[in-house]
Amino acid sequence: MLFFLFFLLVIALGVVFDYVFSLSYLGIMFAIIITLVWSLVSYYSGDKIVLAISRAKPASKRENAYLVNTVEGLAIAAGLPKPKVYVMEDAAINAFATGRDPKHASVAVTTGAIEKLKRQELEGVVAHEMSHIKNYDIRTMLYAAVLVGIVAVLSDIMIRSFMWRGRSRDSDEGGSITVIFVLVGIALAVLAPLIANLIKLAISRKREFLADASGAMLTRYPAGLADALKKIAKDQSQLKGATNATAHLYISNPFRNTGKFMAGLFSTHPPIEERIKILEAM
Repeated sequence: MLFFLFFLLVIALGVVFDYVFSLSYLGIMFAIIITLVWSLVSYYSGDKIVLAISRAKPASKRENAYLVNTVEGLAIAAGLPKPKVYVMEDAAINAFATGRDPKHASVAVTTGAIEKLKRQELEGVVAHEMSHIKNYDIRTMLYAAVLVGIVAVLSDIMIRSFMWRGRSRDSDEGGSITVIFVLVGIALAVLAPLIANLIKLAISRKREFLADASGAMLTRYPAGLADALKKIAKDQSQLKGATNATAHLYISNPFRNTGKFMAGLFSTHPPIEERIKILEAM
């Protein structure tokens, strides 16, 4: 249903574009083609794009032996193929998993997490990410990020087109109806990315609770992840490689400087205190 709402947003943008510029369904066709092409690219190459944006580098078994061994051990425990392991040079404590399925999955961990977390805490973080892989959250989250990107790009094209139309306005036949559609189009173009982002966040939050529970079941030690989350909550380092498009992939919201109201409305994750409370009760 959530992905269907994404599709409706794309169609709505195409319909308004068609009417305002008299394109005879070319706007809708253009929107659908972009959606299909972008979805295919995201399915086969989205994980590589996310890893590149996050500045993740393949982990060396010599330099990061414990991390690599932990991923291998938890993959065996979860009955999954071993994912590729990456390291992000960043002081913040964080991690994420990405890919289209367990056979094409990757786990990336910051150097801050490797250096600041104890072994059982790091194991809890990795188990959380392995659970995202096992639950196929990686595919859902990847598509959500890409579809938000599609809506944002189409909205940007519409706004620029309306601005260009405004500069070269002919006294054409549209009159007040065209003006109304242009205003509706601009409103839709501005609001569509916001709506798309809220849909993405709705997908993301519930999956975090499930990954916490699944990760605790995997390690049989909920306190490891709970203690890691406590350190993450106190950590003041800002994750440099995170963007609005990839924030929902991380184990914790990578953006620290957000007001309480905005954090609650647009948070990619449930409150970290609530997650810790549930883990400690297990």
